[in-house]
Amino acid sequence: MDINKRTILWIVFSISLAFLWDSWMVSQGNPSFFSMTPPPAKVAPATPAGAAAQTNSGVPSGITGAAIPAVPGAAAPIKTEVVTITTDVVKVDIDTNGGVIKRLELLKFRDKIDQKKNQVLMNVSDKGTYLAQTGLVNTVAGPVPPNHTTPFVAVPGPRMLNDANEVKLVLEAVQDGIKLTKTFTFKRGNYVIDMLHQVTNNGSAPISPLLYLQLQHDGNPPEGDSFFTSSYTGPTMYTSINKYEKLQFKDIEKKKADHVKKANDGWIAISQHYFVSAFLPPQNMPRDIETRTDAANLYAIATKLPLGQIAPGATVSTDVRLYSGPQDENRLEQIAPGLELVKDYGWLVMIAKPIFWVMDKMHSYIGNWGWTIIAFTIAIKLLFFPLSAAGYKSMARIKVVTPKMQAIREKYKGDPAKMNQATMELYKTEKINPLGGCLPILVQMPVFIALYYVLSASAEMRGAPWISWITDLTQPDPLFILPVLYAISMFITTKLNPAPADPIQAKMMLFMPLAFSVMFIFFPSGLVLYWVVNNILSIAQQWVITKKFEDAAAKKK
Repeated sequence: MDINKRTILWIVFSISLAFLWDSWMVSQGNPSFFSMTPPPAKVAPATPAGAAAQTNSGVPSGITGAAIPAVPGAAAPIKTEVVTITTDVVKVDIDTNGGVIKRLELLKFRDKIDQKKNQVLMNVSDKGTYLAQTGLVNTVAGPVPPNHTTPFVAVPGPRMLNDANEVKLVLEAVQDGIKLTKTFTFKRGNYVIDMLHQVTNNGSAPISPLLYLQLQHDGNPPEGDSFFTSSYTGPTMYTSINKYEKLQFKDIEKKKADHVKKANDGWIAISQHYFVSAFLPPQNMPRDIETRTDAANLYAIATKLPLGQIAPGATVSTDVRLYSGPQDENRLEQIAPGLELVKDYGWLVMIAKPIFWVMDKMHSYIGNWGWTIIAFTIAIKLLFFPLSAAGYKSMARIKVVTPKMQAIREKYKGDPAKMNQATMELYKTEKINPLGGCLPILVQMPVFIALYYVLSASAEMRGAPWISWITDLTQPDPLFILPVLYAISMFITTKLNPAPADPIQAKMMLFMPLAFSVMFIFFPSGLVLYWVVNNILSIAQQWVITKKFEDAAAKKK
């Protein structure tokens, strides 16, 4: 049987890319490319947070006998304000109307669309809503405690880090005899916001409130999203029961979001490309977890913590944390169990995670992610050197005996059965494995796809330059130089390989490098850099082996 291994290689490569494309579709909440299920209808634009704040749906539900007013009562109106806290890494706007974090800007990261602006995570605008809210609800009918719609008063104090290592913001509110004090602590170089909640019972009867922590987010697709960018946005959570759970807005809309409802540990979060905001309650503390639709195109994930019975005159304190920043794997591992899992490596996580670990260690010595990719490529090439050599030897043998194969095709062109039989006998005589040349590509395809996920998911590489025109290895090459180099390297590789017997197939083999180069225009430049360096090393290795066999064949003549 006449098997053309190059055709098999391109088929494998194309199938792998098809599955990669499918995984992009699924990661964006779209149905699988191979599924007959039609895509969900687009939802309406996000409702501003202020509209949702005046409804019962904005406060966690499912509390038996809870007394939650539509608009919290107050003896006299309290003037609210937006307090801005600035550190060396974040700039945060906190609305004293509810003590809500309504805007959070990352000062060390640039916006994906407009490089002149900083990356903004939480915000309320015509493009969508993203908020962090906390408050109290009662478990029985009775006094209504302060929640995220209650006016708070800000205690005077510094609003910028300046020369200090931390800055605090204290907010106070009293409602129906219950006082809630929120103390936000921001630390230098830290994306974790410590949030101390102190509940004082100024009434005459015991109370048993719940502290809720919730993140609201619209269901709009990320700005600047594309099929070539991994960009899942949605609620995620972690418990010791089901470990990491990744939810979809459309499932929440249909009330089909299946997740753990009760736990004693874990966290809740909103994950997006490169960044995450996660509420981190104390460990070993019972909690309820819920997801819900608060308004048209506005969703929430919340956790509720029982504070126990608080006697008149007593105060109970609960310290929670909010992480809102980059998906830095090493940083996340130190903050909370399982938090590093928000870094989405896709379906090849078992390969991608070790790849990042190795690259991270290399980067600690090299200091540049571009050169780290090159060093990693060389290491991978050395690791698979024996396997690659075996494949190239097989291809070199085929190239040497190509004239004999052509003679067989001419002799038996009217009898395919005898042609295949004679070809297989030639392979056996020359000790040729017709599939031997496939091994280098087959082995490296999982590495190639896993590396794509590493480059697409690693905030550590976001904005990381290499040299000159490559200013961000996670973005496509702006001058298309690397894709062109890839096309040239693939053209040389094609010339080194045995020529197909079919002229049409030979033309296709010359066309394929151009086709893949066009596709690589949309790939992260770091990934194309890996493939270009790999091709250059492969060309050198293949040329040496092919030359050796051709010289040996020439001496036999």
